[in-house]
Amino acid sequence: MRHRFERSRAPSLKNWDRQPRADQALAQPAIVDCGWGRLLFGQTFSDPKALAVALQEEHRGKRDVALYLSDPHVVLSYAPRDLFLDPSHTFRLWLERYQCSPRRPKGFHVRLLNSRDDAEAVHRLYVSRRMVPPSADFIREQRTSKVLTYWVAEEEQDGHILGAVNGVDHVAAFADPENGASLWALAVDAQAPYPGVGDSLVRQVIEYYQARGRGFLDLSVIHDNTQAIRLYRKLGFERIPAFALKNKNAFNEPLFMGQQPEAKLNPYATIIVDEARRRGIAIEVLDAEGGYFALVLGGRRIVCRESLSELTSAVAMSRCDDKAVTHRLLRSAGLRVPEQTRFEALDQAEAFLAKLGRLVVKPVRGEQGAGISVDVRDPETLERAIAAARRVCDQVILEEYVAGEDLRIIVIADQVVAAAIRRPAQVTGTGQHSVRDLIQAQSRRRRAATGGESSIPLDDETKRCVVSAGYDLEAILPEGEVLAVRKTANLHTGGTIHDVTAQLNPVLAEAAVAAARALEIPVTGLDFLVPSVSGTDYVIIEANERPGLANHEPQPTAERFVDLLFPQTAARESLF
Repeated sequence: MRHRFERSRAPSLKNWDRQPRADQALAQPAIVDCGWGRLLFGQTFSDPKALAVALQEEHRGKRDVALYLSDPHVVLSYAPRDLFLDPSHTFRLWLERYQCSPRRPKGFHVRLLNSRDDAEAVHRLYVSRRMVPPSADFIREQRTSKVLTYWVAEEEQDGHILGAVNGVDHVAAFADPENGASLWALAVDAQAPYPGVGDSLVRQVIEYYQARGRGFLDLSVIHDNTQAIRLYRKLGFERIPAFALKNKNAFNEPLFMGQQPEAKLNPYATIIVDEARRRGIAIEVLDAEGGYFALVLGGRRIVCRESLSELTSAVAMSRCDDKAVTHRLLRSAGLRVPEQTRFEALDQAEAFLAKLGRLVVKPVRGEQGAGISVDVRDPETLERAIAAARRVCDQVILEEYVAGEDLRIIVIADQVVAAAIRRPAQVTGTGQHSVRDLIQAQSRRRRAATGGESSIPLDDETKRCVVSAGYDLEAILPEGEVLAVRKTANLHTGGTIHDVTAQLNPVLAEAAVAAARALEIPVTGLDFLVPSVSGTDYVIIEANERPGLANHEPQPTAERFVDLLFPQTAARESLF
């Protein structure tokens, strides 16, 4: 009973007198550098003004957090123009209540971060999730720290880092009389192929501090992150009345400005709008559902639909819109393209199939992979593929099937900005679930990770791919077996995107720039098929006049796009 009473009086849990009790007095306020910013422990500051001053000493590009404030409103009163009350909830798990799970992750494992490669992978992961990233050097240096500990989730098949998290030991940081710890910077790769990565990372942190004899584990989560809150509640975390203050900076702007009209834009428009706002460019949302907005600075006003702007001419757009025209122009420019013909009659299509053996069938106009059938090998499938393409566009293209990796190269203002391998949707067997269930579960994860932009359709093309691999939708996929359920790698049909900019062969980069010039288009996404991104062999299959820039983080696609529209802002400092 006494233990519960003492616990309820914990300074980090409820308000307390500004003068700390004698058994809680500290020589100096506790501040921990977490790489992404500093963590200021509010309960160790006896003077609220001193806490406000300390919080305002945030370094440029960082995101400091002051937590466990006894009187957040008083601290805020000392710097109302610079600070704001963070709209996050604080959750606590009393470690004595936690029960380990008998289930273990499949396809990946969680371990301590232990190498430079790990640190660089974690840095890239944080950038891709739009979090303030600690430098790779900082992350690596924490390997021997008693205060700050990093864990990673590693894919067993190829060593890819799927997730990361770090924990702060309050006892090691400032001899915390409450014997606590906290969890920070949980991030999971949006394209992780396995369920439970976040769950496993959180459990690892819990079990680590439980083994070290800590009393509780705290975390802070934005109030509307329902998916994360559901996970934490499932693990036994409970909300506590602890509040945080942060600085008004460009990164935190969405938290203290309230919901803006552009909040309804999709991720492809949002990434551009956010970059424009950081440069002081005004934003007018014209049609959020369609992704239309205007950027205004001085006397210049440019209307955009995501990455398609008024700087792209109608002629250039029409060249990309018609895949046959794109093919002819690129071939005329001396670039390598697959053999192609328009569908005219079924016997003509069958003769083309007999000549080449394997075809791609796609509508002349269309996007997001709609109506495309890949690796068609027989007349029956060919007929169905033509019918599917004609549902999207009356005119259909028959194209030589070329094996290789699907490479998207983004060219802005005649410069390669990003390159990524796009892989078709696939599921991994559990030995317990049907292919249909696995597809539906993977679709849920992809929708959650991409703001609803990516999911695997259960259509005829998916069924064809599953059947061609020797299964049907109701079959139980053996544990660990990977099954590709689409042939196309479009994000909207569940495909995943993997950055390869640093590995791109200069020959491929030069071909992409030459293609953009042939089409006379300032912003485009060129689709290549290549045996290897480090080699020189390629064919170009399509050009996209409105590429999704949000798919290529951590590459600076939005920055280069806004540079193109407003070159005078290219080197402009942040407003904050």
